[in-house]
Amino acid sequence: MPTVLIDADGCPVVDLTIRACKGRGIPVRILCDTAHRIQREGAETLVFDKGADSVDFALVNRVCPGDIVVTQDYGLASMCLARRARMLNQNGLEYTADNIDALLERRWQNKKLLRAGKHPKGPAKRTKEQDTAFVLALEQLLDAPYSSSKGDTT
Repeated sequence: MPTVLIDADGCPVVDLTIRACKGRGIPVRILCDTAHRIQREGAETLVFDKGADSVDFALVNRVCPGDIVVTQDYGLASMCLARRARMLNQNGLEYTADNIDALLERRWQNKKLLRAGKHPKGPAKRTKEQDTAFVLALEQLLDAPYSSSKGDTT
């Protein structure tokens, strides 16, 4: 059975994820750092030292093929895809081998703009439509037949 791992620092869908998994008996692990201790009934919380990417590396070291990872971080998504996990962002976008390169390229371009002093607008307020899209996408992944070879291109 797969596990759902949540990169919880700044994640707006922790409660939605737990609720979707609870009725299916799917275990949920919340991974966060000491600055963002997130405890929820129905999930195991793993807390790591504060530091650049400490939670990301801890998550990558724990993910197994077929697990589902919820994250906003394209870099983390890329590493977990290499471990044959299924990846979902907070708005219901599934990260795949087909879209991760373009997403990483966009992140790199945005970082270049920031270094040049151009600051993009922050994200808009979260909507109910985004929550609905996330839950539908997560439920689709949860209800898909489990296969540890999913995403294996060999």
